Amino acid sequence: MTTPDTQPRPQSGAGPASRIRLGSAPDSWGVWFADDSSQMPWEQFLDELVEADYRWIELGPHGYLPTDPARLRDEVGKRGLRVSGGGVEGALHSEGNYEHDLGEARKVASLLEATGGKYLVYLPRMYRNLAGDFLESAALEPEDWNRLVTRVSEVGKIVRDEFGISLVFHPHADSHVCTQEQVERFLHETDPTSVSLCLDTGHISYGGGDNLELIREFPDRIGYVHLKQVEPTILDKVRAEGLSFSEAVRLDIACEPPRGIPKMEPLVAALEALNVDLFAIVEQDMYPCEPSRPLPIATRTRKYYGSCGLGPGILEGKHAR
Repeated sequence: MTTPDTQPRPQSGAGPASRIRLGSAPDSWGVWFADDSSQMPWEQFLDELVEADYRWIELGPHGYLPTDPARLRDEVGKRGLRVSGGGVEGALHSEGNYEHDLGEARKVASLLEATGGKYLVYLPRMYRNLAGDFLESAALEPEDWNRLVTRVSEVGKIVRDEFGISLVFHPHADSHVCTQEQVERFLHETDPTSVSLCLDTGHISYGGGDNLELIREFPDRIGYVHLKQVEPTILDKVRAEGLSFSEAVRLDIACEPPRGIPKMEPLVAALEALNVDLFAIVEQDMYPCEPSRPLPIATRTRKYYGSCGLGPGILEGKHAR
């Protein structure tokens, strides 16, 4: 694969239509949990998502938005929104978690099937909590790693066969798949027919990884994208002081583009060079945050990605991989 051009993409209308469809998620509005009184009401989130000029939505934590399929279809549809995917968290590396985590995956996959979403974003459970305390070791034993890659592959096959949903694995800070070495090993050891990568650009940079290298080395495994930047001076502080991801978020490590890393213009160019239909969901971790804070940031961020050539678009009857 040739090295992608590093110039910004043309503005909409100035060149070929992008095959990347831009969306956003509750995460960019300070939502991390299904039920938390400090978070904004879901109706306000949906209304502000539209006001910021997004047309695709990732559902966020299961239970934050309505889980009745008919009501969810109505709420997103009347606002001109469409569903790209939804997330599920699990700890498939733990010996006793398989049946529970599979049940949660099926629950979200069923809702996605009913509402037109195509991607189940699997997030590995973090080994540190909101207070920064370690819940388990940061390193997996060999049998736990083997259990993780085997079971993620199995769950991916199940949700594909039962619901027609594609599982995309999301490397995450303070999880057992975060560094470049861990992500590459995970991709080598999972089934490419049932598991693709959710390339979260901010989490890869947080873990010291190289997003462009992952795109070059694993072009056929890039199934979904979260667009995110991290602030390098705060990242230096996090590493120097051994802070947790939750502590880093409270320091505003997830910053408004284009102030952080990775640089977005070459990244967008590399994704465009794949020449496949992709969802790129904008995320800016803000938890907790004041209800008035997300909308201005989301609006400016949407305009920035528009300047990179990304727009909402509609994929009629076809999706990435």
